[in-house]
Amino acid sequence: MRPGRGPAGALAAVSALALTAAPATVLAASAPGEARAAAGRCGDPALRPWCDAALAPDRRAALLLPRMTVDEKISMLASDDPFGGPLGGFSENAHADTADGIERLGIPPVRMADGPAGVRQGRATALPAPIALAAAFDPRAARLYGGTVAWEARHRGNDLVFGPTVDVLRTPRNGRTFEGFGEDPYLSATLGVPWIQGAQAQGVMTSVKHMAVYTQETDRLSLGMNVDPRTLREIYLPPFEAAVKDAGAATVMCGFGRLNGRWACQDGAVLNGILRSEWGFTGFVPSDHTAAQDAAGAAEGGLDMELPFGMKYNAFLLKAALAQKKVSPAAVDAHVRNILRTMFRFGVFDRQAYPNDLSRADRAASRDAARVIEEGGITLLKNDGVLPLRAPRSIALIGRAARQSPSGFGSAKVVPFATVSAQDGLSRRAGSGTQVTYHDGDDHAGAAATARAADLAIVFATDSQGEFFDKSCLTLRCGEPLRGDQDGLISEVARANPNTVVVLNTGGPVLTPWAGQVRGILEAWYPGQEGGDALARVLYGDVDPGGRLPVTFPVDENDAPASGNPVQYPGLNGSTTFSEGVMVGYRHYDAKGIAPRFPFGHGLSYTTFAYSGLVATSKSVRVTVTNTGRRAGVAVPQLYIGMPSPGAEVPQPPRQLKGYAKVALAPGRSAKVTFPLSSRSFAYWNQKAKAWKVADGCYKIMVGESSRRIAGSTALGTCR
Repeated sequence: MRPGRGPAGALAAVSALALTAAPATVLAASAPGEARAAAGRCGDPALRPWCDAALAPDRRAALLLPRMTVDEKISMLASDDPFGGPLGGFSENAHADTADGIERLGIPPVRMADGPAGVRQGRATALPAPIALAAAFDPRAARLYGGTVAWEARHRGNDLVFGPTVDVLRTPRNGRTFEGFGEDPYLSATLGVPWIQGAQAQGVMTSVKHMAVYTQETDRLSLGMNVDPRTLREIYLPPFEAAVKDAGAATVMCGFGRLNGRWACQDGAVLNGILRSEWGFTGFVPSDHTAAQDAAGAAEGGLDMELPFGMKYNAFLLKAALAQKKVSPAAVDAHVRNILRTMFRFGVFDRQAYPNDLSRADRAASRDAARVIEEGGITLLKNDGVLPLRAPRSIALIGRAARQSPSGFGSAKVVPFATVSAQDGLSRRAGSGTQVTYHDGDDHAGAAATARAADLAIVFATDSQGEFFDKSCLTLRCGEPLRGDQDGLISEVARANPNTVVVLNTGGPVLTPWAGQVRGILEAWYPGQEGGDALARVLYGDVDPGGRLPVTFPVDENDAPASGNPVQYPGLNGSTTFSEGVMVGYRHYDAKGIAPRFPFGHGLSYTTFAYSGLVATSKSVRVTVTNTGRRAGVAVPQLYIGMPSPGAEVPQPPRQLKGYAKVALAPGRSAKVTFPLSSRSFAYWNQKAKAWKVADGCYKIMVGESSRRIAGSTALGTCR
């Protein structure tokens, strides 16, 4: 691939919101083909027949496997660098993991990088948090995101990137809320697929994670999760199923904890039964770091590669298990075959190693991608007419986040090349005619005085999220302990200046008890390195706020799913029961009749839209969207289906997301939107039949601007 290519062309398509043109052809850039054109590392096919690139991956693996000794096979089942992961945030040469390969047989090493929010290997382009991508409701942006991550991972010398994270959000206190795509399985699935496609088009393998259920950081290493089969199938597995069937993900990472008594990385019912036998997965399964529990259980339960090194998959333990017949030679061969087949499929044998050389990458394109993705995800929650800004003479910026770039921590933490703070972006966009002042917000009285002296006050508030710990609450008082009482700060500033706007830099939902006191609220998430310019462009109306909530914002702490019941969360005696079943996220609020502060799918535009001409069949739903305002804007029509219950034992939520679109419209213009449907769109998991079934009855078809703002509805099926 030539320097300067990569995601740039796709960026142009997304930034222009060219909805009829997919960026796939640019992102692909024929990377795998160009790689195979180079001299491979495998060797001479005359001496090593498995090096013949014309053969199918299965055939090549079948030729190579018999040439391997038992020790060589075992060496393939674990990566070999225990220090790469911890050092990745500091060193440009520290891959998250490295599997060394076998030089004698021409088996090349596989180098891996963390990558849910950008490459964690020294400095890299810090993209907006994945939750901001989810808020974009835009598969094209997801493809750009995955392509951008993989483009840099490749130029850091990596063959595989750990991402995307598609774990469906169960509780908004989850410390890794920012790292996933929110509370809806359909949204997570339809964003995960283009992310993977965009990444793998760059010649880099992906590892979708964390199979099969991973919903909290509290007790995560050993947590027992009791999940009924229907909930597993309808809520937590669909993003992984789509990643395998629709995106062809190279690898699927198994996670921590025990699902219904079985450790995730040795759960044969899931890894061997559902993933391979049912879904037809042919890639390999790596473990999350230290997630393997015992050699025999993992080998027979479906784990192919242990990360970060062979604590369980080593010669001593596996040879002992083989001798004791706890592990069969066929199981070892199957795991090695899975790894080899995947490496052959993605051309790892047939090209030279990717160089660790960012000078060959188009960093300008990556920076632009970070800005465009953030613009598409910034979500306008409230606007009393204060936005877009109309050249105020003075603006007071309150809060430390105005000068920083908040982000989550853990494996999704990226050290940026450089950052554009909100103060930088707003000062540049406002120009010399506007005075921009700053107060860190630590002293509430001083912050109020600074706000009082300005035409407009913008308060920046943030929470703290990351791997290893869940949030202790959803308020801004304890959500970021180092910032003090941010709820109190907002209220004091709002009393001092009636023209107050709040910008939330959070990784997920927070409580907003001050919502009625301020004129505007924007959720800008963890904005990535170009967040300041993106925010300025949205505040001034250079672009329409493109985001819609992928998570519900509750009014009260105990309104949220799995709140107030320790058996559900955080669990008792290291075990949690998912007794809410499929009533996750907005399904929970709707089923219980709880009014949220801001519902799933909510997000305002600077213009208005009307919906008409709703027509539904079993194959598709069509609706016309019209811009009825005076400005160009972005509509995000959403399709929900209310499904009939086949019986009391199968309760159905009032509505489920089954389609969405993102449409840019000039004033007065209309667009016809079609949501494709299949039998799966109407199906529920029937545990007795162990299959997807469509129940008899009336299906309510709803199209609107959020899960609570339905613009039109009709019905299909047997209705009275």
